Amino acid sequence: MNALFLAQAEEPQNPLVPHLDELVIGLIAFVIVFGFLAKKLLPNINKVLEQRREVIEGGIEKADAAQTEAQSVLEQYKAQLAEARHEAARLRQEALEQGTVLKEELRAEGQRQREEIIAAGHAQLEADRKQAAHSLRQDVGKLATELAGKLVGESLEDHARQSRTIDRFLGELEEKAEAAR
Repeated sequence: MNALFLAQAEEPQNPLVPHLDELVIGLIAFVIVFGFLAKKLLPNINKVLEQRREVIEGGIEKADAAQTEAQSVLEQYKAQLAEARHEAARLRQEALEQGTVLKEELRAEGQRQREEIIAAGHAQLEADRKQAAHSLRQDVGKLATELAGKLVGESLEDHARQSRTIDRFLGELEEKAEAAR
């Protein structure tokens, strides 16, 4: 071996080709380091990677479950919103119908009150007309009695006779007025 070393020492060495003894030592060191890493470090790395994978998969499953739950809650809210809109439309329709009915009732009540007022006015007018006719009849009767008394020359102050005469005279006038119509 000595001779081999000497022969190799005399030869110019290529920097790209390592010596055989360096290659063997490097290979032994590599196997020792690789074995140590494979025995001690690799199981820990695999364990951490497995835990991370489980956490990630669990997170994905949780996210999927949360998304599914959120979707179902969203659907429930949409259903409740649609129901609330339907209920609001129904209440709006009922209010409109009640408003229409109330308007009709108020209109009918107003019409009834108007008719009562008109009827009361007609009754008052009729009473006033009768009162005026009665007052006019008395006044015309007095004037006629006084005039007749002045024409006849005697007093026609007897009330019973005066009333009969006046009633008979006015009755004849009313009959002539009705016959003329």
